[in-house]
Amino acid sequence: MKFSTQNPQKSLHLVSLGCTKNLVDSEIMLGKLKDYKISNDAETSDVIIVNTCGFIDSAKEESINTILDLHGLRKKDSVLVMAGCLSERYKEELQKELPEIDIFTGVGDYDKIDTLVNEKRSGFTDEVFLLNETNDRVITGSNYHAYIKLSEGCNQVCSFCAIPSFKGKLHSRTLESLVKEVKNLVAQGFYDFSFVSQDSSSFLRDLNINDGLERLVNEVEKIEGIKSARILYLYPSTTTLSLIKKIEESKVFENYFDMPLQHISSKVLKIMKRGKGVEKLKELMFAMRSTPNSFVRTTFIAGHPGETQEDFEELCSYVEEYGFDRANVFSYSDEDGTSAYELDGKVDQETIDKRAEILGEIIQRKTLESLEKEIGQTVNVYIDGESDEHEYLLSARKTIWAPDIDGEIYINDNETGEELTVGKTYQVKISELAGDKLLGTAIKEI
Repeated sequence: MKFSTQNPQKSLHLVSLGCTKNLVDSEIMLGKLKDYKISNDAETSDVIIVNTCGFIDSAKEESINTILDLHGLRKKDSVLVMAGCLSERYKEELQKELPEIDIFTGVGDYDKIDTLVNEKRSGFTDEVFLLNETNDRVITGSNYHAYIKLSEGCNQVCSFCAIPSFKGKLHSRTLESLVKEVKNLVAQGFYDFSFVSQDSSSFLRDLNINDGLERLVNEVEKIEGIKSARILYLYPSTTTLSLIKKIEESKVFENYFDMPLQHISSKVLKIMKRGKGVEKLKELMFAMRSTPNSFVRTTFIAGHPGETQEDFEELCSYVEEYGFDRANVFSYSDEDGTSAYELDGKVDQETIDKRAEILGEIIQRKTLESLEKEIGQTVNVYIDGESDEHEYLLSARKTIWAPDIDGEIYINDNETGEELTVGKTYQVKISELAGDKLLGTAIKEI
């Protein structure tokens, strides 16, 4: 996702890579650099910032390639900044190997980016930056939706994940800070929110509060002006049946359940250090699916060390049986600093890629089945704007869906009698599925 800002004197171009959590940090940097003017053209920008992702090999490659491509485009005397997770994780190596970059900064200085740019110097604060309600953000990509970051860091010890090594232990924001930020954004006209973190269901556990998300639901429901909300990135061992019930009973939070499972084989989950046993895990998944009008999303890893063909076939069978609304599969990649890196029983790359391909095909088919169930239904949607497909098709998403990741609906007919407005909510009758896009008719504003 690319952003740019402009002022009469200098221009800024910012590229945010990776997950939605990075997007929030990018919005903080934009807020600190408001005196810069927006320019979508990197070639003419005075400052170029790449907020990098360092989670897996493909993300690292994308980050490096992006920043080198931008270096090749930029004008003389411009300032090129490498920020974020990859820069933090490999700060010593990258500063030696990438002389093209003017400023390096990691995950602790998003709120100091203006100082670093003005002084043209690198900076790495020891502590991870944790935003609060006083931080000024420039919300990007929407006039009604905003992401809210719950915490930084993670206390889990997943074998394949290096995030705790450079993001540290769980550090939750206070509930009071979150409520103030949401109220501030509502006052600015935002009314749809997605709550995110590395491990959202552990929110406040570092402060000895085990029902942090349930308390969050209670407090957010008291704020007038919110139409909808959802929680992303639940973790199996810290998600409870009572949390699922709390979400089901909420009038604000959608029945949206996003919990990366990574696998379903008991043996592989144990190797992955993924917490809850399989029976408890399946109990949670059943409760999510049993919730009325629920939407369930997950991710899997194919080819983790120790995964046998039998384990993989068990995973495929579960995905076929459960029927996730959305899912992603990643090919396992060795990450230095993780316990999986040292494990025996490595799966060869050809087998990893083949398993990822097979599981990906199952996921694609189950996603289409989920979409086909929408045909003939009347659903509530947000209008996001003109579609990329055609100027006469408007792009929308169901109110339960998360932005950018769960798909879009094309509005190809309008029976409301009025021009449709971006950001407003409408009832839409779904008429057909074209490829992986639903088509529908707007019936009335709600």
